Amino acid sequence: MKIIRVLLLPISILYGCITWLRNLLFDIGILNEKRFKIPVISIGNLKAGGTGKTPHIEYLVELLKNDYTIATLSRGYGRITSGYRLATLEASAKEIGDEPRQLIQKFKDKITVAVDENRVRGIKQLIKQKSDLQVVLLDDAFQHRQVKPGINILLTPYQKLYINDQMLPTGYLREWPSGSRRADVIIVTKTPPAFSALERRIITEDLNPKPYQKILFSYYEYGNLTSMRKMDSMVSSEYYYERKYSAVLLTGIANSSNLYYYLKNKLESVVPIEFADHHQYSVNDIKKVKEVFDTIASEKKIIITTEKDVMRLSHKELAESIKGLPIFYLPIQVKFHGEDGDIFNKQVLRHVRDYKIDS
Repeated sequence: MKIIRVLLLPISILYGCITWLRNLLFDIGILNEKRFKIPVISIGNLKAGGTGKTPHIEYLVELLKNDYTIATLSRGYGRITSGYRLATLEASAKEIGDEPRQLIQKFKDKITVAVDENRVRGIKQLIKQKSDLQVVLLDDAFQHRQVKPGINILLTPYQKLYINDQMLPTGYLREWPSGSRRADVIIVTKTPPAFSALERRIITEDLNPKPYQKILFSYYEYGNLTSMRKMDSMVSSEYYYERKYSAVLLTGIANSSNLYYYLKNKLESVVPIEFADHHQYSVNDIKKVKEVFDTIASEKKIIITTEKDVMRLSHKELAESIKGLPIFYLPIQVKFHGEDGDIFNKQVLRHVRDYKIDS
């Protein structure tokens, strides 16, 4: 693996130089950034996948949905369609992507969810179709510089900060770490629930923020296991944890290690089955899951997955294959350490309330 990384290093350097040149053209004004007359808040990363963008988008939705008319806009990664498309409750993950489907299923008519690989076009369409629209949340748009957001939020995972990573394809960075200077807020995600002030200070010093940047720290709080069939949804997770159930952990996300170790400490045993991020499940995949599930000798066993995976597992083509399987998902919710939540909330709410641009 190390030899392959060394061989790929020239490609990484070339890729990094191309992204640096592109950013420079935006910085000096040769390429233009579009500003809109309503607040646009962007959440993104330097790393390709696995930083927690969707849970943080959900956090922003919860913060704003009761007081503002809001929409989310993303590329809709993994969909087989293209162009601008409004999400509906009937739309499948193949049509709009798993993350937008998760958002529309969770919040329903509380928000508008749209997808478009062209973010400028997507925002224009949203404004045209929703005359009362007040805020747009951009999911995974840190590199989409055609749009100039009012607040640019950069996520970096605790397990591997962007300063400790390398450019694609040697590492996972989409651009050099210097791109972080565009962020107004940098959130270190997926930190342990117990997090010391010393470690916070060390990470902050390592990230070396600019005077205008805030460094905040978030973590996941896990909810109750919920059945895909909406049966037994009210049974507390402790029922399964205290009775020492075993589980197959089925995931198609960028990094499932946090979830795996969380469940490993709760259950009798956890057997992971991992697919690539945004993997579109097939009948053969479910057959493989059944085979592994059947090898667990205990009668006290379930299949656990993520909310994002449920969006793809619930496709009608798989309905017969998953019928009868005890599939549960574990919801997650973003929490902030200490006063970070108040700091973040105030900055977002102040920006939305006071936002204006010159005509």
